[in-house]
Amino acid sequence: MPTLLDSRRTKPQRSGVPSLPERLRILYITTPKRPGAWLAEAFASDSGSQILLEEVIGSVGGLARLRDEAFDAILISHVPGELDALELIVGYRAGGAEEPIVVLGLQSEQEMAALCYEAGADGYVCVNTTTVRTLIWIVARAVQRHQLCRENRRLCQAEYRRLQQERQEAEDLLVQQRNILSDFHQLRSQSGHSCSPKTEPVPGRPTSIPPLDLPTELVQHYRDLLRTYVIMGSGNLAKELSRLAELLILAGVSAPELLHLHTKVLEEMIHGLGSRSTRHVITRADLLALEMLLYLAEGYRRRYQHRQNPPVQLILPGLEQPASPAF
Repeated sequence: MPTLLDSRRTKPQRSGVPSLPERLRILYITTPKRPGAWLAEAFASDSGSQILLEEVIGSVGGLARLRDEAFDAILISHVPGELDALELIVGYRAGGAEEPIVVLGLQSEQEMAALCYEAGADGYVCVNTTTVRTLIWIVARAVQRHQLCRENRRLCQAEYRRLQQERQEAEDLLVQQRNILSDFHQLRSQSGHSCSPKTEPVPGRPTSIPPLDLPTELVQHYRDLLRTYVIMGSGNLAKELSRLAELLILAGVSAPELLHLHTKVLEEMIHGLGSRSTRHVITRADLLALEMLLYLAEGYRRRYQHRQNPPVQLILPGLEQPASPAF
């Protein structure tokens, strides 16, 4: 009959130091020749944690018990010729069992530990050389590891869903911006101010947007500025934005054309992000579009005022016309 070495009572746990769980529900799979009474007595002799041990005989009994109940961990007695724990673990893992599994055997850990890990176990314990407290700690750490793995999977799935939602929101925003441009050009066409007979189809819309006809250098300049703006924010880019606005004004770019340019460049940037977050890019890009529209509107306002009120050449000193003599 295997026996575990006695373990000393430990002092109360200090704050911040890892402690054993208060309660563990464990399924022990063994053979008829090695019942689990000795293991239950060993757990009862240690007050580090309350262990609720349930014993089943053979792999079939263990599988049936796992279908009916959930356990914190599984202990399997490895008895060559009677119960092969390695084959049992491989079958359980292939069937989708996720509970932590620790193997108990008489062989040394140097001989069996690596084989158990490769089969999918979380640990191996030689019952002749370990203590009760050590076994409890091994089981507790295996339970903690599986809990962290499940939590990590949930977080990864939540992060994936969040990124997918952000990507969908970005796509919806681009569609809305294109719809705004499409509606605007439709109104211009109906009022007799159509810009160009050449159009680009917009998916899901009956109207279309005229192609963007701007110099390649200007488009590249806006693309570089958008990338810098996304990284740095407005910061020290006021001069760059003002200079770009002057170039757009010189090129005769209107507000709808600026929005078209912005949507085109933003769409290229979002598609280049891959699986990364798009919320930050969309937020910064919206700020850039708003700021550029302000600069563009202010530039055209100054030009309009200059056209309505052209500067008047004042008379230079000394060149005044002499007043006519009064008769």
